[in-house]
Amino acid sequence: MSKNTDTTSEPAAGDLRLVNVTKRFGDFTAVNDLTLTIPQGSFFALLGASGCGKTTTLRMVSGLEEPTGGRVLIGEDDITRLRPHKRPVNTVFQNYALFPHLTIADNIAFGLKRRGIKDVAKPVQEMLNLIELSHIGSRKPNQLSGGQQQRVALGRALINRPQVLLLDEPLGALDLKLRRQMQIELKRIQTEVGLTFVHVTHDQEEAMTMADTIAVMNHGRIEQLGSPTDLYENPRTTFVANFLGQSNLLPGRAGGVVGEHLQVVLEDGTRVLIPAERNRASGEDVIVGVRPEKMSIHASAEEVPSGRNVLTGGIVTDTSFVGVSTQYVVKAAVCDELGVFVQNDGAQIFRPGTPVVVSWDPSQGFGLDGRQDIDAGAEADLEAAS
Repeated sequence: MSKNTDTTSEPAAGDLRLVNVTKRFGDFTAVNDLTLTIPQGSFFALLGASGCGKTTTLRMVSGLEEPTGGRVLIGEDDITRLRPHKRPVNTVFQNYALFPHLTIADNIAFGLKRRGIKDVAKPVQEMLNLIELSHIGSRKPNQLSGGQQQRVALGRALINRPQVLLLDEPLGALDLKLRRQMQIELKRIQTEVGLTFVHVTHDQEEAMTMADTIAVMNHGRIEQLGSPTDLYENPRTTFVANFLGQSNLLPGRAGGVVGEHLQVVLEDGTRVLIPAERNRASGEDVIVGVRPEKMSIHASAEEVPSGRNVLTGGIVTDTSFVGVSTQYVVKAAVCDELGVFVQNDGAQIFRPGTPVVVSWDPSQGFGLDGRQDIDAGAEADLEAAS
């Protein structure tokens, strides 16, 4: 009886699990005792700056690196020691790695033919339809744009129906416009095929746009795990607050509870309120965090609506018009570089040197442990953006 080579049936269900995974290179620990569950069918992002351990984690899932300790499982199957080609996992790389001498259709069919599947015409056509390249299946890779080549690489990986698709900085080689288009395309394709996508990136916008869940990594550990909205609105550490978007972080001390709010006395004596339920500080030292777009800028304190937190005595040091908003840098007693992003709706533009007052609704602030490094994550953000 001949061996059945038809492996196009649906893979067995199962979450991707990393249990106490550690990877050391000599004295350097790249991934440190990482435990993580990625639900089947989700779009998951590992986000962090260069050297944080995200790519090493991906390589341990793919089999290109062997863990120093711990286990990698898909469902109940332990794949920790399996060779890469034995794993129900495929990887899409930043450089596409297409075969230049093959047509688009043949590139996509490559994996099926390698497994001994002879009738590839139908699945290849279905995949060309999915990636919206059915009209150019006979072309060679060098006749395609960068975005089209990336879709071919994606199709070639997906046609094998892996249980997990790994995306290693897949959009890094594209320009800004193409990158944003491909973010939408990747999410559409993932939703249609319903497979688990694990996306490694240093780009916060990529992760926020596409992922259901993001793990922010720092020094081989997960700093915080959650939905894009939760991470952005409720960072638990100064690293996450600084790395994921921008935050104004203002050190102070707890000054008592006022209803459902905690009063914080900033370093210049200004008293502000934050929601008690959004305060992560357990002691008296509190860092008040506010996103720049949550703040408003005014010509005087008299213009500030009642009930808002107010910082007086500010001076505009920089004004940048960026289309949808005007971004200000304001020097105030509590912060030399306070970011304020104001939507462009016809409001007054404040030029550098103008005295201003800054305000925000107390509900928009959050509190972090004041014993943390207030600049943590800021340098990592700059490194990731470079």
